[in-house]
Amino acid sequence: MLHRKIYQLCCDGREVWIFLRDQQRWIERARILDIEGDLVTVRYETEEEDEICSWEEMIRLESIGSVMQKLATVPRGDVEPLVSEDCPEAERIRNHRPDGNPD
Repeated sequence: MLHRKIYQLCCDGREVWIFLRDQQRWIERARILDIEGDLVTVRYETEEEDEICSWEEMIRLESIGSVMQKLATVPRGDVEPLVSEDCPEAERIRNHRPDGNPD
């Protein structure tokens, strides 16, 4: 199951957070590049003092304890979020009544 989900995340190309249970550490904002057998190749960046380092790491599937991805972000401050009325008509979700008929 985990192998299938990681493959899906690889195809999506989204950033993920991966917990390595054998090292008890998180890899943050990584991209899954490839899955070959039980090896997962990821690429990520870290900031160390005055430089940014780019890493590519091969991880055994059995070492992965958890994978997270960010679903959404909401800006802080005095920004008015978009609401359903701001969506184009074709993209709106229709409300349904309890009897199963649309409004």
